[in-house]
Amino acid sequence: KLCLFPQLLSGRYRDTQTSITDSSAVYRLSQDKSTSVTLIDLPGHESLRLQFLERFKAAARAIVFVVDSVAFQREVKDVAEFLYQVLVDSTVLRNAPALLIACNKQDVTMAKSAKLIQQQLEKELNTLRVTRSAAPTSLDGSATGGPAQLGKKGKDFDFSQLPMKVEFVECSARGSKGEEGEADLEGLEKWLVKVA
Repeated sequence: KLCLFPQLLSGRYRDTQTSITDSSAVYRLSQDKSTSVTLIDLPGHESLRLQFLERFKAAARAIVFVVDSVAFQREVKDVAEFLYQVLVDSTVLRNAPALLIACNKQDVTMAKSAKLIQQQLEKELNTLRVTRSAAPTSLDGSATGGPAQLGKKGKDFDFSQLPMKVEFVECSARGSKGEEGEADLEGLEKWLVKVA
């Protein structure tokens, strides 16, 4: 995610450092230079990301959720946990911004495909949904399990059940030759044009 934002804006690879604050920039859509959108890169660190999401979610017309396709297998539970929090948020549900899950680092041989990531996320989100809905209720009968039901009751979860349109795209901020390689952001750029 750190490399994706500057690569998208400048068209060049840049070394970046983990940020503890948001970054925003105007992005001119490649097919129509007169149209632009404001991109906001939120910190990905676990202790910060929800407070920044809270600040920007009401105004968001679209969300790009970046997944590390190489580390995904070992991080699937953490990824699904954060995505779950986003998807059951009442403001996000009410506004239903378009959602893109960008499967980054596709230039690396061990990267998982967008299709596999989608299947594993649906399975993990379904598990989270089941465990959260089974949470005990308090003495007054109110549920303590969470703000909203994810997906359709009685059916295994899949992204088509959400009020927003969810798409997956494979991308790479670095390209196949590292810093000198061509980044593959075509799917992400096309999606941005579509939702602008």
